[in-house]
Amino acid sequence: MNIDKLLNGKKLAESLNTTLKQEIYELVKKTGIKPKLAAIIVGDDPASEIYIRNKHRVCNEIGIGFESFRLPKNTSKEDVIRVIEKLNEDNSIHGFLIQMPIPPHLKSFISEFVELIDPKKDVDGFHPLNKGYLFDYREELIPCTPQGIIALLEHYKIEIERKNVVIINRSNLVGKPLVFMLLKRNATITVCHSFTKNLFEHTRRADILIVAVGQANFINEEKIKEGAIIIDVGINRVDGKLCGDVNFDSVINKCGAITPSPGGVGPLTVAFLLKNTIKAYKKILKSSNLI
Repeated sequence: MNIDKLLNGKKLAESLNTTLKQEIYELVKKTGIKPKLAAIIVGDDPASEIYIRNKHRVCNEIGIGFESFRLPKNTSKEDVIRVIEKLNEDNSIHGFLIQMPIPPHLKSFISEFVELIDPKKDVDGFHPLNKGYLFDYREELIPCTPQGIIALLEHYKIEIERKNVVIINRSNLVGKPLVFMLLKRNATITVCHSFTKNLFEHTRRADILIVAVGQANFINEEKIKEGAIIIDVGINRVDGKLCGDVNFDSVINKCGAITPSPGGVGPLTVAFLLKNTIKAYKKILKSSNLI
């Protein structure tokens, strides 16, 4: 393995968390108020339990309070709304999120739930107001995975301006926010998805290829340009082992640099959730003249 080609998201996340821990210490010392993150969890999805434990653990490590609000699998829309309204009004909570996935009978209400979240506490960056800021290139509270991707590229001094960036994803979570963040940095962007014709013609001309399709080993050496920078957002389990959407062993000798999976984008997603929490905390305290 060529270690020089690795974009180590885990190492960068640890560095960001160390800086954030010191900032939190200084803020709490000054204000006497500890930042706090909350999560609404509906049902008992096993993957969600892992994500919540990880968030809770890192919050504890850096000095952010954490509380989970658990609702049964068969909970009603009205019950979810009541919890959202409670967290909006709770001054001790500075940011909160609805852990995905939620049970099938509630999925059609996701947009409604998100719109009810106080945009100042929207640490996932999904509220229409925060999405609107991003449309205007104002990076306020924005989705965490795209923030991690941009931070990784900038940390490793990978040039974005004038580069051809191909994104295989058009979700609110990854693809759409990345478009505006990359446009702000003067990239030329192509967004691909399940209806894209001749998909691999696009991937073969990408200077930077961002892959989030949820299919193990979807991209191999034949589908990339020589020297391409590859950001693998995927996380899949194959034969009991975790792997990305990119066949790492196939592309490592051809690409210019690549994120491992796991250990690439994932840790940065959590790091920027915490950074969003502190951003929300500071804005809320500032609006109350506490800092």
